[in-house]
Amino acid sequence: MSVLKTMQTKLAALGIFAFCFGYFASYVPYSMMTKMITSGLFEGMSGKHFSGFEILPAVGTATFIAMYVYLTLSGWWKHSTHSTILGVSIPRPRWITFISGLCTAGVIITTTLSYALEGISIVFAMLLMRGGTLVIAPIVDLIAVKRKRKIYWPSWAAAALSLAALFITFSGRAGTTLTLVAIINIACYLLSYFLRFFFMSNWAKSTDAAEKKRFFTEEQMVANPVFWGAIMITGLIGSQMDPASIPGQVWQGMTTFLSSGYVIHAFLVGIFSYGTGLFGTLIFLDPRENTFTVPASRVSSVIAGVVATYALAIFYGSKYPPTSELTGLALLIVAILFLSYHSIVEKKKRAHYDPRALEKEAEEVHHPHILKAQAEKAG
Repeated sequence: MSVLKTMQTKLAALGIFAFCFGYFASYVPYSMMTKMITSGLFEGMSGKHFSGFEILPAVGTATFIAMYVYLTLSGWWKHSTHSTILGVSIPRPRWITFISGLCTAGVIITTTLSYALEGISIVFAMLLMRGGTLVIAPIVDLIAVKRKRKIYWPSWAAAALSLAALFITFSGRAGTTLTLVAIINIACYLLSYFLRFFFMSNWAKSTDAAEKKRFFTEEQMVANPVFWGAIMITGLIGSQMDPASIPGQVWQGMTTFLSSGYVIHAFLVGIFSYGTGLFGTLIFLDPRENTFTVPASRVSSVIAGVVATYALAIFYGSKYPPTSELTGLALLIVAILFLSYHSIVEKKKRAHYDPRALEKEAEEVHHPHILKAQAEKAG
């Protein structure tokens, strides 16, 4: 437990950059292993592969276990809302964290399926998901009820670039592979993130560290059990259906897949999936506006997706991304730079005119000993 707390202290010292690296480090193996197990690229598979629905039971079980272990070792259960039942204090979510947790469960399911759908590359799926969330970020900042934020021109420019990236991607050959299932999956992903950002912006993005831990813990205690429970129920329904149907494939994942020899691979996908959820949420809960925190996480996943795609192409003979996807990716990176522009420039201005500004900001984001040194240097 002391080791985990020491790691948390070091991560806090590095701030959002440490969370971005953790997100990147989790995303590379998560996306890569998902594509490998659903494309038959692991050693010994000899072309045999499993659908995204077949691996969901193992992935869901792994994320459920990872969530419980992390919250227990970190001691964050105590930050959640509690109710006393028969003399026992039991952690529970509030209504806002319950809905946000449901949305998080939706994000977990749709992200895994996006990288598992046949005929869709990691880069293509990533462009659709990341481009969509970049468009969502300034909208949420604009309509937030409790903490409405001003939207600056770089945000609108980035939104336009994101849309252009999506248009160019669709104009290429990859756009023809987008099936109805993929469209519904991406739509559910974006809707889930929109609602989640909205609740975070109004009730969790503050300078109160305890409130952020409270929101995170309550959201997680809903998201992963719901994710796991939905998979189990779907699988049980599928036991009476055609094995080729979606519920039937989930049932195969609960039965025949267990003897396939690749359960541990799917289990690791779930562990890394929780890693992306953990670090991604910590990034989003940073008190700064969504137009800063969303790009911070998106650039990590974009780079991770490219690394995973080229690793698969180089070592496993997968296809390299086409020009249209790389062009869209370049526009997405430019969009991220636009979104970061205002925050970076404003921060430098505050430091120039008020050397104590960095120290004040350090107190807000709970990393005083690092930014205080920067403020002293600026003075």
